[in-house]
Amino acid sequence: MQSLEEYGNNYLAELKKRSSQSRVSKSYQLVGLEIAGMLGDFKNKSLYIKLAKQHGEDKMRRLAKSVLDRKNLKNPAAYFMKVLHSE
Repeated sequence: MQSLEEYGNNYLAELKKRSSQSRVSKSYQLVGLEIAGMLGDFKNKSLYIKLAKQHGEDKMRRLAKSVLDRKNLKNPAAYFMKVLHSE
């Protein structure tokens, strides 16, 4: 029988192992994460996942790529949201 300390150490090791694994199960989740990475806005990754689900994955990808083509933007994430909501 394991002692409580050994059980706790094994449990913490298992949690660390799980946290390093990806939990993406739907395609719109992956698209949302890609967009967050492209725009450099990982803080709001759940927002991009939600938007990819609502507005469609292809539309969101195209919009993010068109925003990134503009080189003189200071905040591409803010411009992305402005363009998305103006459509």
